[in-house]
Amino acid sequence: MASDDARAPNNEQFRLSNLFNVKDKIALVTGGASGIGLMAVQALAVNGAKVYVAGRTEEKLETVAKTYSQDISGQIIPIAADITKKADVAMLYDEISQKEKHLDILINNAGISTATFNTEAGSAEELKKALFDNEKATYEDWDAVYRTNVSQIYFMTTAFLPLLQRASESQHGWSAAVINISSISGQVKTTQHHPQYNASKAAAIHLTRMLANEIQTNGLKIRVNDIAPGVFPSEMTTGGESGANQKSHIPKEQHEGKTPAARPGNDRDMASTVLFVASNNFLNGQTITVDGGYTLSSGR
Repeated sequence: MASDDARAPNNEQFRLSNLFNVKDKIALVTGGASGIGLMAVQALAVNGAKVYVAGRTEEKLETVAKTYSQDISGQIIPIAADITKKADVAMLYDEISQKEKHLDILINNAGISTATFNTEAGSAEELKKALFDNEKATYEDWDAVYRTNVSQIYFMTTAFLPLLQRASESQHGWSAAVINISSISGQVKTTQHHPQYNASKAAAIHLTRMLANEIQTNGLKIRVNDIAPGVFPSEMTTGGESGANQKSHIPKEQHEGKTPAARPGNDRDMASTVLFVASNNFLNGQTITVDGGYTLSSGR
């Protein structure tokens, strides 16, 4: 006969505070001074995590720390670095490792989009003129996009493996999380007028899968997953700078006919996704698409 303890309900495990618990976790977010990166920073810090925010522009990082550190249970700590340079990645690892014994969550969010192209053409000659002859179509442009959107994911993740593994080894029931931010642009079949960007995001999605596999094959307890957002407000999607609070805005009416959700994504949509991917220890090597149903209605 089962004991009273064996029959006891495990209701406590189902509380939100336990299911999505990031309290006292140590996190690092690249490109966290605006857009989706800032949403991730807030999601973690407001819920008790100590979050290092890495980026190239010190002024923006300081603005984030001053603006969003008020009345929260976690911390936001700015740290300047250019993660497109291997030497800077190494210095960033050294700096974090001097301050922390481990790293629980790494979010590789930094990304860029460069030249756009008119892909509507009536002949092979016109399409060649638009995509090849165009002076904006250069190897250097493709290299720049891949360096920020793909290569940095590889170098950041592999550099921080020791700190991530220590997090898993030092905490029962926790495996460190790497979260790569890609895009639905890496899933759809159209170029959306920026083929180099879409190709880079597809590469980021596949790189996530490869890194997850290599890491688990080598016996490390580190999860690597990917979030593929649809349209969310950011400096990239609004074509300009952020406001004084480092936030961007997309009018709802611009997307009423483009997605089943009839709106762009918002802070809460991304925050809940980040907390889920960070805290779900059974999730590994996966891409979570958060797009308001865009890929459902447009096909891919």
